[in-house]
Amino acid sequence: MKHEFDPSCRVLLEGGVGEYEEKKSRFIATVRPCETEEEASAFIEEIKKKYWDARHNCSAYVIGTRGELTRCSDDGEPSGTAGRPMLEVLLGSGVRNVAVVVTRYFGGVLLGTGGLVRAYTQAVQAGLEACTVGNMRFGHELQVVTDYNGIGKILYLLENGGLKPAAVEYTEKVTLTIVVPAENAEGLRKSITDATGGRAELQKLRELYYVEKE
Repeated sequence: MKHEFDPSCRVLLEGGVGEYEEKKSRFIATVRPCETEEEASAFIEEIKKKYWDARHNCSAYVIGTRGELTRCSDDGEPSGTAGRPMLEVLLGSGVRNVAVVVTRYFGGVLLGTGGLVRAYTQAVQAGLEACTVGNMRFGHELQVVTDYNGIGKILYLLENGGLKPAAVEYTEKVTLTIVVPAENAEGLRKSITDATGGRAELQKLRELYYVEKE
């Protein structure tokens, strides 16, 4: 089951793996995007099989970009020392539709409650740092048709605004497809009109949600 999404949330564009070591215990955090509880469960089982010889494979996930569904597991660690701290890191990061498994290889030294909480927290943070994250944005998809005299001015405007055309087609005229944050769409339209002396033709193709890399 997929959930309604929050356009202000952060999402994973690419998962990652991070590590943390505490008193010879090794903590490996594997982070992956998951849009459903079934995906998250399958991911957790996959990591448990991969690290079958580890002492613990603790997990946490947040499904739904509004955080509608959350789960965590201590997987044999003392209650509240692994899964809950891991989940708190995910929630605090603002990343949604995400799952993490922290694999622990025991180093022979007991860490105590505080040490475990710190280690699992640090491991998840390291895992998130290894990921590629983006922000969900609400925007407009615009189509711009211009002559060859205007294309240079338009590309210059886009570059100054930190935008790149989603597509460019060169025929008798040049057709650009641009995705722009909704709050900037009218300003961009005016800038293009002014720069081309009103010769560029602009139309809004659709409104959409898209992910912008951080």
